[in-house]
Amino acid sequence: MSLIFFPPPLQQINSEIARHAGVDLYVLRLDLMHPWVNGNKWFKLKYNLLEAREKNFTTLLTFGGAYSNHIYATAAAGNLFSFRTIGVIRGEERLPLNPTLSFAVQQGMQLVYLNRQTYRQRNAPALQEYLQQRFGEVFIIPEGGSNLNGVRGCTEIVGNAMPTAGYAYAFDYICVACGTATTLAGIALSLNQKQRAIAFPVLKNGAFLAQEIENLLTNYLASSLPAPYNSPADWELACDYHFGGYAKVNDKLLQFSQQFREEHGIPLDYVYTAKMFYGVMDLLKQGFFRRGDSLLLVHTGGLQGNAGILSYACI
Repeated sequence: MSLIFFPPPLQQINSEIARHAGVDLYVLRLDLMHPWVNGNKWFKLKYNLLEAREKNFTTLLTFGGAYSNHIYATAAAGNLFSFRTIGVIRGEERLPLNPTLSFAVQQGMQLVYLNRQTYRQRNAPALQEYLQQRFGEVFIIPEGGSNLNGVRGCTEIVGNAMPTAGYAYAFDYICVACGTATTLAGIALSLNQKQRAIAFPVLKNGAFLAQEIENLLTNYLASSLPAPYNSPADWELACDYHFGGYAKVNDKLLQFSQQFREEHGIPLDYVYTAKMFYGVMDLLKQGFFRRGDSLLLVHTGGLQGNAGILSYACI
């Protein structure tokens, strides 16, 4: 398995919709950083892996659903950097394993299943103590890498991933899909006060994430971890583009994704980026952005999940 991580390219989108709106549109292709540990997953794992190494842990334990990009990436990262990995999976075991879990096992991850009721307690001290007793000294990474280490990594997405120093500040809006809100929190901390971040929740009724974001920002700024700025840039949630909820797809979203790939050569994952890209295009049609604005859309990877999502949707 390759240890090489490639700088993510910046790709301009020559879209008739954007031209009509008078807006410049770019995509940051985090999906091209590495075949398996790419997108925002790498940034959320990076400092967790470093802390685990510094504290001499040899085993990582984390949580996720059966189609989780985070489970997939953690298994691959563990194999890359010589950690044993344990994935605590929501729900009952279903055989044969789907492509995501099959890959995780191939990378050496041990899978453990919890029923959904127990899984909801994954952050409770009692369950984590039980897991420590069962598996020994393990370094626990929360679902989706949603902790302060994850936020720290995500502060590096926009600035450090740009091809030239200072290029990040040319964008008026940074747009990103939103699941746990960790990526949005990190990005907001990395922008100046003239910029604005827009997150597109992939969960139904995603407005609740506003409080999650505030908590992450408050806790991060109260910590001793480095922050590019002393306060986050303005941010907002665009909650109308979830397409029915997490991992829900329909013909409209699939058709949009296929057409976007044909026109611009960029594949989109159906759980996250496709919904965000659709939302941006819809806001452009509505005249949400000002003429002359420049937008950066962050492609957060996750393409591996498409096959599993489609097979699940057809059941």
